[in-house]
Amino acid sequence: MSVYITGDCHGEWQKLIHYSRCKNLTDKDFIIVCGDFGIWNDSDGYETMKLNMLSKIKPTVVFVDGNHENFDRLYSDEFETVDFCGGKAQKIRDNIYHLLRGYVFEFCGKKFFAFGGASSHDIDDGILNPDEYECWYDFVEVANEWNKKRMMFRIKGMSWWERELPTEDEMNFGKEMLSANDNEVDFIISHCCPQQIAALFSHGMYKQDVLTNYFDEIMGNTKFTRWYFGHYHDDRTIMGKFIMLYDSFERVV
Repeated sequence: MSVYITGDCHGEWQKLIHYSRCKNLTDKDFIIVCGDFGIWNDSDGYETMKLNMLSKIKPTVVFVDGNHENFDRLYSDEFETVDFCGGKAQKIRDNIYHLLRGYVFEFCGKKFFAFGGASSHDIDDGILNPDEYECWYDFVEVANEWNKKRMMFRIKGMSWWERELPTEDEMNFGKEMLSANDNEVDFIISHCCPQQIAALFSHGMYKQDVLTNYFDEIMGNTKFTRWYFGHYHDDRTIMGKFIMLYDSFERVV
């Protein structure tokens, strides 16, 4: 029985398949993905094909959501919400689960506080909302013009969703779950990290938001061994217990 953690996949799940086979993982093992798992758009069936391939590996794959997820689809009736390892999760496949925000899960005898979400950093020039245009042609014309100018933007309901950041209810629920566990867990799994930690490696590049400030509060009030997160597309350790993951895997149990 073992637990491995890695960073963003963005729908490229081959790295999980390859790692599982290289390590000869079994159905008693877990792989945790720290957000941006990649539930996105299945209009051509390609995503379903890749998920079906991932469902054939033996370990259970679990993930917190990132900011690059299709939240309209992820939180739809397409995926059933089930009781899972002490918390609630959405069942994507028999061995693939989305860990809902704020629950404390138990994997291989260890407690994991899971809380997904993050702010998108590639929207410096704004977010286009198709509903604000009288016709689709007008919207497409603006989007094409912004693309030609190489502007950094996303489109509401197509490549950006408000649910990338948590609601107040979700944040309060997370604190309640931690309190029910005496504010002590073995590991914290998120997509972004506390603002105080981001400030150490980003030199102000990543601005604070409601979630990074919330994580500052969690960091100050919770006893934990290590905090794992993705989002920043690098592999490094900060202050010994905050672990940023992208390409690498780390065994924690």
